[in-house]
Amino acid sequence: MSSPSDGFECRWRPSRRLLLLYGSVQALALLSLSLVAIPGWALALGVALGLGHAAWVLPRHILLSSPQAFSALRCTADGWQLWNAATGWQAIQLRRDSLALPLVVVLRFRLVDGRWVRGLCIPRDGMAADMHRRLRVRLKFSRRRWVAAQ
Repeated sequence: MSSPSDGFECRWRPSRRLLLLYGSVQALALLSLSLVAIPGWALALGVALGLGHAAWVLPRHILLSSPQAFSALRCTADGWQLWNAATGWQAIQLRRDSLALPLVVVLRFRLVDGRWVRGLCIPRDGMAADMHRRLRVRLKFSRRRWVAAQ
């Protein structure tokens, strides 16, 4: 294993599988709304909320087309950082409930100057297989993974 001072950086791209999964779940949600016997105003509200959610999530988390979409992660001697086009590199603190599984990496993090815990899904098809494996190993075995960046 490399020393903690070694730099690590990875970038990811939009995932077709994640897009397909999100579209399927969204379609099932809208279909279930149409099959349930509810008033018209509740149906319209449910459809509007579903479409609003899609308008928010697709560019920021799945298609990565928004400037606020995180698309890179690095670990330096200063700690973990995420990158987006709007603000550049931002220091983060990884949370203990982050997952590093063979099919997907789920990062739970808090921006150092933020108050909310956020989540980020990095599927296996979002980056090269070797880089995804290196990310999983780094997340599982890094000595300072829970330390907040400075």
